[in-house]
Amino acid sequence: MKVAVTSVFVDDQEKAKQFYTDVLGFAVKHDIPLGGDARWLTVVSPADPEGVELLLEPNGTPIAQAYQRGLREAGIPVMIFGVDDLAKEHERLTGRGVRFTTPPTQTGPVLMAIFDDTCGNLVNLQQPLG
Repeated sequence: MKVAVTSVFVDDQEKAKQFYTDVLGFAVKHDIPLGGDARWLTVVSPADPEGVELLLEPNGTPIAQAYQRGLREAGIPVMIFGVDDLAKEHERLTGRGVRFTTPPTQTGPVLMAIFDDTCGNLVNLQQPLG
């Protein structure tokens, strides 16, 4: 058994698609209309195109909205992305206009930084040390 798809609630799927692809560099895996404005919209890392898909899921229910808002207000990232060189990623993303709420910081055995995904979430970048 392995993780095939995981999801993150977003307040606007098209805005999320543009951010996760154009800014972060993910690739669209699936973009299938589901009726109305909803889509089965997944992205993958270009480094692992057959790996775990990230579903950019509409936060169209009060429960999803409360969950997303609660995490954000508490300053809790909704997910963690691993990187090989946090300083390089921080510089690249800052250059693309990404707003970091926490700059690169060592926390135990990792370097980490937290950014705003513009779609209602905080995301943690982590680089293992040593």
